[in-house]
Amino acid sequence: MIKNEFCLAYITVKNKIEGQYISKIAIDKNLAACGNLFPEIQSIYKWKKKINIEKESVLILKTTNKKYKDLESLILKIHSYDTPCIIKLSLDDGNKNFLNWINETVNMKN
Repeated sequence: MIKNEFCLAYITVKNKIEGQYISKIAIDKNLAACGNLFPEIQSIYKWKKKINIEKESVLILKTTNKKYKDLESLILKIHSYDTPCIIKLSLDDGNKNFLNWINETVNMKN
C-alpha cells in the first residue's frame, strides 16, 4: 500500500435523499467504497451578497486518489447545486485492512 493513496470526498448536499442518491451511484460505479451521511447540519454562508442559514446534509465518500477526479466529475454532473462543496481530504494513514478494502472495492469489475 502506498502512503497517501487514499482520500475522502467531503460533500454538502441539499438533504439526506440527495446524499443517498449520490452515494448509491458513486458506489455502484466503483468510484467510492462507502459513504457516511450526516443527515442534518446547519450551514451559514454568503451567496450573492446575502448571508444564508440553511439546513443541509454532509456526505463523506471514501475512495482512492486515482478514482477521485472521476468521482468529482460524477458528483458535478448529478448534484443539484450550481456550485457544490466538494473537497478532497487526503489520508496519511489508517487501518490497513480497511484501506485495503477501499482499494479492492473501488477496483472491482462490475
